[in-house]
Amino acid sequence: MKETPIPANIVDNAIQALGITDFSNATIREIVAVAQQSERISGQEFIKMEMGVPGLPPSQYGVDAQIKALENGIARLYPDINGLPQLKQEASRFIKAYIGIDLAPEGCVPVCGSMQGTYASFLTSSQADEKKDTILFIDPGFPVQKQQCKVMGTKYESFDVYDFRGDKLGPKIESYLKEGHIAAIIYSNPNNPSWVCLNEEELRTIGTLATKYGTIVLEDLAYFAMDFRQNLSIPFQEPYQATVARYTDNYVLLISGSKAFSYAGERIGVSCISDKLYHKEYPALTHRYGNGQFGPVFIHRVLYALSSGTSHSAQYALAAMLKAASDGIYDFRKDVSEYGRRAKRLKEIFTRHGFYIVYDKDLDKPVADGFYFTIAYPGLSGKELAKELLYYGVSTMALDSTGSAQQGLRICTSFVKENQYDLLDTRMKLFNQHH
Repeated sequence: MKETPIPANIVDNAIQALGITDFSNATIREIVAVAQQSERISGQEFIKMEMGVPGLPPSQYGVDAQIKALENGIARLYPDINGLPQLKQEASRFIKAYIGIDLAPEGCVPVCGSMQGTYASFLTSSQADEKKDTILFIDPGFPVQKQQCKVMGTKYESFDVYDFRGDKLGPKIESYLKEGHIAAIIYSNPNNPSWVCLNEEELRTIGTLATKYGTIVLEDLAYFAMDFRQNLSIPFQEPYQATVARYTDNYVLLISGSKAFSYAGERIGVSCISDKLYHKEYPALTHRYGNGQFGPVFIHRVLYALSSGTSHSAQYALAAMLKAASDGIYDFRKDVSEYGRRAKRLKEIFTRHGFYIVYDKDLDKPVADGFYFTIAYPGLSGKELAKELLYYGVSTMALDSTGSAQQGLRICTSFVKENQYDLLDTRMKLFNQHH
């Protein structure tokens, strides 16, 4: 066997110890564990590209506001289940500033990160109409969201958007909606992991169909305004973040503090329910809870049962960050554009050594450089490549787990260190020679 940077027996023993039999189903945490154990035993540094964890310092606006709130004794008080009033107000203003739509503060609901917002949205949406019990995923996507459906016992269906962009998207989605069982549609924009960005015409199509069939759209904006091909950094000025909210009233926008503001550790975000959906009455919700309005059920029944509110001090942090951004004194995009620079350098290294980009086009344009991108290597499936790269000290995740029908890997740029580009170049040169 060829000699690899990480001795094969060390990697194999770590894989066996964790009971991983199929890398197409391996979780991110399992891959992290293999990398950590192999790194510790071999003494060789791993280049970690599997986890989507922010790799930049948190916003100082948030840190200062949260410390001040704690020093003022806010930790002694339960937060209002509806959310901190100034956070609700600043979320509404931020949406106007960077998305260009009007949404009342009432519907801007603090949640323990977009993960909880998604869970609560799945639960409320799938209970709103007895005939609609299924979530439709426009894949590829965040694997844990399907895990959420499994945990709550909610059905889901999915399709890979790779072959259904542009004019093909509408007929594909409608083929599901016309069956009458789809409660909600979910997608991320920019997309995790492909980084393709649905454009306004595609979002118009989704919105029009959502209105026609009474389906709720869950727009995951975890990577808010991170299409670095456009200047989306100036508040209250076009161009704005693309959104389905311009084309339907049946939507929930999921805005996270984790990536745009590097505030992942405090588990803070806002779920923003459209004005009309917030007050929409659903007989099935009335039968179950007594109150049938979507928004109050989402807050006072579902969120209250899940966590009884969101970290009080973290709400002050997010309110401060949103305010600074909307005031034009905090250019959060300038900070996170570092991910785009990293992606460009990493893509150059991989493609120079025989790899290729899987989701390489965004309709007729090259896909943007950002937090994620996707790669493959000729002759190797995604799960084979994920395992093989471990021997070269690179940990990644197979696309299979994201719902993608393509073979390849998701590459996350967030943990790559400045000193690791040369190391990656050396190791991928060796990989290419061996393969």
